[in-house]
Amino acid sequence: MTSYLSVLEVFGGVDTHTHTHHAAVVDQLGRELADREFPATRAGYEALHAWLMGFGRLVLVGVEGTGSYGAGVMRLLTSVGTKVVEVDRPDRSARRAQGKSDPLDAYAAARAAASGRATGTPKSRDGIVESLRCLRLAQRSAIKARTQCINQIRALLINGPANLREQMSQLPTVQMLKRLSHLRPGTDIAHPGTACRQALKSLARRYADLNHEIKELHRTISELTKQAAPELLERPGVGVQVAAQLLITAGDNPDRLGSEASFAHLAGVAPIPASSGKRQNRHRLNRGGDRAANNALYTVAIVRMRYHEPTRAYVQRRTAEGLSKKDIIRCLKRAIAREIYRLLTKPTEPVPSPSLPPRQAA
Repeated sequence: MTSYLSVLEVFGGVDTHTHTHHAAVVDQLGRELADREFPATRAGYEALHAWLMGFGRLVLVGVEGTGSYGAGVMRLLTSVGTKVVEVDRPDRSARRAQGKSDPLDAYAAARAAASGRATGTPKSRDGIVESLRCLRLAQRSAIKARTQCINQIRALLINGPANLREQMSQLPTVQMLKRLSHLRPGTDIAHPGTACRQALKSLARRYADLNHEIKELHRTISELTKQAAPELLERPGVGVQVAAQLLITAGDNPDRLGSEASFAHLAGVAPIPASSGKRQNRHRLNRGGDRAANNALYTVAIVRMRYHEPTRAYVQRRTAEGLSKKDIIRCLKRAIAREIYRLLTKPTEPVPSPSLPPRQAA
């Protein structure tokens, strides 16, 4: 005779942290069965999975933070065939009413999976796009450090020795940095002028190192982007950095996005209704979604508005119809998102030359 546990359908929830994960199990009606804490290690992930499987047929597991603390447990669960969904953290009103603790958050994640409220498929983070994400993270950090470095050099020159400031002010930036990197500060480091020259020499050499690092990373990112999506780079207005960001937003498993409308919402370019009273059929820009992807689509729109003749003609026509530049850009970003989605999910299918929004899109 079949036991009760063998046919019981259960749902798991995981509240993730740096060193530990708290797991909880509920049945299909959301009733609490048990909760337990596990270490955030490979062995801990395997123990967590075995513990969840011990309550019945594990249907689904809701995991918080699959892009950060929950990435490891998400990878293990999916590798053994367990379906995982991304769970948003409870909103503030729910936390004010119910309180905050690891077991409560784990049960909330499990109930979100059981009720169907959590449906987002997490990024797999196991392919070339994950490599791109890591490299772009390092590149953006190096670019910020380089900008900080040149700002510090200019600040030191303003407050430093007058003769040095006068010499460097006449030089282009490249020559100025080369000259500073070969300064001979002197031996009296206690003298402010000597210390200033030493600091400028150090910063100039740091700038050169960062510049070399950024170029090397850009070369590697270009190679990976061409390997991952060569068709994407062929579209007007899409450069290496824009293509890399759009690939990162979609992830290694872009099929998790059910439609081009899902990608548009993810990138924050889906128009939001803003009608009220007598003013109907109005939409506004979406200020949600992945802002880095939104910025990438904005870059493509601006480039096409300047250099792509069909887009320029579209802008002129819509401007004559009374549409504002902001609304025109919104329409263009939405159309570009549709085009990019087809390239990311169905790269073998022919994509028409950059589509423009229909007349009724605004």
